[in-house]
Amino acid sequence: MAADTDRSTTAGHRTLAVLVLIPAVAALALSLFAWPAARIAPRDLPIGVAGPTAAVEAVERGLNRREGAFEVHRYADAGEARAAIEARDVYGAVVVTPQGTELLTASAASPVVAGLLREAVTAQAPADAPVRVTDVVAAPAGDPRGAVLGASLLPLALAGAATGAITVLLGLRGVRGAATQVGAAALAGLVGAALADSWLGALDGSWWAEAGVLGLTVLAIGATFAGLTALLGRPGLGLGAALTILLGNAFSGMSGAPELLPSGVGALGQWLPPGAAGSALRSVSSFEGAAAGRPLLVLSLWAAAGLGATVFGARRRSEGASPSPAPAAATVG
Repeated sequence: MAADTDRSTTAGHRTLAVLVLIPAVAALALSLFAWPAARIAPRDLPIGVAGPTAAVEAVERGLNRREGAFEVHRYADAGEARAAIEARDVYGAVVVTPQGTELLTASAASPVVAGLLREAVTAQAPADAPVRVTDVVAAPAGDPRGAVLGASLLPLALAGAATGAITVLLGLRGVRGAATQVGAAALAGLVGAALADSWLGALDGSWWAEAGVLGLTVLAIGATFAGLTALLGRPGLGLGAALTILLGNAFSGMSGAPELLPSGVGALGQWLPPGAAGSALRSVSSFEGAAAGRPLLVLSLWAAAGLGATVFGARRRSEGASPSPAPAAATVG
């Protein structure tokens, strides 16, 4: 009877834990994704201006009416402004010439930002002097609104999570586990490039570079899962999910740009694998690799740290679990 009572009490506690935990997790996930989306606005968004000094100063004053919205960079002429856009130093530029005002954008960097700049610049232009808009680096024809690229991050994160989790569940530890993750990530990168570039046309850069970034993304996320599990055990899976799936995707800025997210959130997202992956993919797909160095370094650091933890963490746990030799029996004199 007492045993039945204990089992009933335990089951009740577990039921209560589930009823409390699931709504809490749902509220946290919704907050992480909905809060940044509800606070979208430009914050120190890099934009260039070029032209005669007096005209440039007038444009700057107009942009600075929205305090903290834009980070204005001056360029000597339209050629320098174009080069800055192609190098991903700025998202666009306002060029003032005797023929009128021209707005240079790069929808490949962010269709949302390109539209935002168009609205901001045309709103302050005189009604009898329309602004010409030139898309210097256009988004791929297969993904003009960036929807496919933005939607690709979550599947990549899930693929990486599955790689790390399955490696752990199958008991692949140490060097074998690390090698398995590298091989699976490489294959995932090839499949991803075949789908996103060859089939959907959402990427239009170097096919092999895109496959490399996709594979490195899966590896960085998968190695994080496996490495944290090797170090922490089962709680490592939860921590990996929080970092790469919840925070990583919510703070990636792929639906617009990191500079449109609340202060600090966009910067944090670029240090997590999904945000770094999005920036690297945009660079290799449309900008011939410009500004890809930092996001690739971030992905490489996550991958290296995760693989290192997979190898050495599992070894340390196995050594800690090894039974110590039994003490020698005392000699009876």
